[in-house]
Amino acid sequence: MIAWNTSRRLMRGMGAVAALTLAVTACGGSGEPAAGGDGSLTLTVSVWNLAKTPEFTALFDAFQKANPTIKIKPVDILADDYPDKVTTMLAGGDKTDVITMKNVIDYSRYSSRKQLLDITDAVKSTDTAKLAGLSAFDVQGKYFAMPYRQDFWLLYYNKKLFEKAGATMPEQLTWDEYAKLAQQLTREEGGKKVYGTYHHTWRSVVQAVAAVQTGGDLLSGDYSFFTDQYAVALGLQKSGAVLDFGTATAQKSDYRTQFETGATAMMPMGTWYVSGILEAKGKGTTDVDWALAPMPQRPGGTGVTTFGSPTAFAVNARSEHADAAKKFVQFAAGQAGAEAITKVGVVPALQTPEITKAYFSREGMPTDELSKKAFQPDKVTLEMPVSDKSSDIDTILNEEHQLVMVGEKSAADGIRSMNERVKSEALN
Repeated sequence: MIAWNTSRRLMRGMGAVAALTLAVTACGGSGEPAAGGDGSLTLTVSVWNLAKTPEFTALFDAFQKANPTIKIKPVDILADDYPDKVTTMLAGGDKTDVITMKNVIDYSRYSSRKQLLDITDAVKSTDTAKLAGLSAFDVQGKYFAMPYRQDFWLLYYNKKLFEKAGATMPEQLTWDEYAKLAQQLTREEGGKKVYGTYHHTWRSVVQAVAAVQTGGDLLSGDYSFFTDQYAVALGLQKSGAVLDFGTATAQKSDYRTQFETGATAMMPMGTWYVSGILEAKGKGTTDVDWALAPMPQRPGGTGVTTFGSPTAFAVNARSEHADAAKKFVQFAAGQAGAEAITKVGVVPALQTPEITKAYFSREGMPTDELSKKAFQPDKVTLEMPVSDKSSDIDTILNEEHQLVMVGEKSAADGIRSMNERVKSEALN
């Protein structure tokens, strides 16, 4: 999910500098003071796909209501272009006040380049005991961002398709049981194939699962711990219980479409998708009868271990409204920010029993006990460790993952290439 080709990013970023400068300036991204006669000011905040990401509007509205003299002006960027364009913006000296950290790999790069403001004082003056994901932003005891949401992976399933197949969702699945259930659920319906499960094309579906559930290190250069998980993923493809990787890639398959149209009975995916289903149900664009279950586990494991990633706000080191920007970052990570995004189906970083209860009380949420249990995994491990090597390693692992999944390399050969390339191209 978070793989980016480094050289491609640089080429695309350089080519977009001129156009981006104009676009960001038009959005108010210059960061110039916008003080009104009443002492008000305007904070610019980088976001992606504003119209389709309701959490941003919810946060901005709540913050402005609590702070009427501070206005928020979004700098809206296409989601696919976001990392490249933010990298270009910061390198070019842009003064957008608040930068949304879409992933921790980019955060590591920006903080190491001193492009983000040290907000350790704001973090330490905030009660962060229940703020999930904060440790991902710890850079040798300093913080340059605070998380406002914490996503993790679980299992979505279509209750009607389970009923038609005479299947029930167990309280906990092993990966082998999951594969057998996917085969049981695969069927022809109305001349169209319904798959037992859907695996999106992100490498995390295989590699991150393997790392967190075996204790493997994604930065180590030794990826033998991927073996079992590739056996599951490739076995599902061979049995026809999942849309094959090559077809999903060629068709640019959309996981939302797969699940919301009933093309798949199960789907491992992150909690961010909850808000997407609720939105689609609210608009009447899907009638999927859905529920949640914990991520499948390795045989013999205890508890539920899954992976995830926090999303955070940081203050641009060049911001001309640093105090107001830090105030916004603290607000988003606090109780009021958590309440605002909970209302639109987004999982906040601040996690309390009250917040969880409010989350499941929203109209359209499943109310069964298994769905609630899925929201209480025993352990959530960071999807990709933070390191100055993370970006390069991520790129290599993604490239080799694609070759394995389309059958150009066996899993054993792909893992061997990962080991060799990471050691020679990244670690050395």
